[in-house]
Amino acid sequence: MTKRMILPLLFGLIGCAILVSLGTWQVKRLAWKESMLSEIDARITAQAVALPDSLDQQDDLYLPVQATGMFGADRIRVLVSQKKVGAGYRIISPFTTQGRTIMVDRGVIPIAGELPAPPTGEVTVTGNIHWPHEVDSYTPDPDEARDIWFARDVDRMAAKLGTEPVLLILRAATPATPEITPLPVSRAGIPNDHLSYAITWFSLAVIWFGMTAFLLWRIRQRTV
Repeated sequence: MTKRMILPLLFGLIGCAILVSLGTWQVKRLAWKESMLSEIDARITAQAVALPDSLDQQDDLYLPVQATGMFGADRIRVLVSQKKVGAGYRIISPFTTQGRTIMVDRGVIPIAGELPAPPTGEVTVTGNIHWPHEVDSYTPDPDEARDIWFARDVDRMAAKLGTEPVLLILRAATPATPEITPLPVSRAGIPNDHLSYAITWFSLAVIWFGMTAFLLWRIRQRTV
C-alpha cells in the first residue's frame, strides 16, 4: 500500500462505519416501533370496560370503553378524507351516560349525504377513548357559516357541545345507524418506515465501500 492510498482508505472506512451504524440504529428503532405497535393493537382490542370517572391522556389512550346512554340532537361535522373513498364528514355527537355527557365520534357520512336524526332511546356504544393530535398552526378555524370543522380538537369541540373533554371513537353501536360508517381507532396512521431507512443506509454503505475500493484500485494502477 502506498502513502497515497492511506487517506482514501481511512476516509472510506470511516464513511462505511458511519453508514453501517446508522443502518443498525434504524434496525433497533424498527424493533422498538414494532413492539410499540403491538402494545397499541393489544390495547385497542382489549375487553371494553365501563367509562372511568377520570381519564388520563397518557394512561388511558385507546382505552376500550362500553357505555349505554342517549345521543343529543347537536353535532359537529369534521371534514375528513379517506383513501380510495374520498371526502366525507365525521359526525361528533354529545352522548349522555350515567349523568355525564361526553362526545362520540360516530363515524363518517359522504359529503353529499344527509345527516340522519340521532337515535331515539338508549344506545349502547363500544369504542376507544382518544385524544387526536390533528390541530397545528396550519389548521383553519371552524367555518361556522358552513358548519364545517377541519380537525378534531377535543377541548374546543367539548366547549362547543357542552360536554366533558372526552372523545370516544365508535367501533360499534346497538342499535346502529346504517347511514353513518364508523371509523374505529387503528394504528394505520402511525408511520413505521424504519425498515426502509435501514435498507437505505446499508445500501449507501455498500456503495461507499465499492467507490472506495474502486478509488484505491485506480490509485494503485497509477503507481504501478
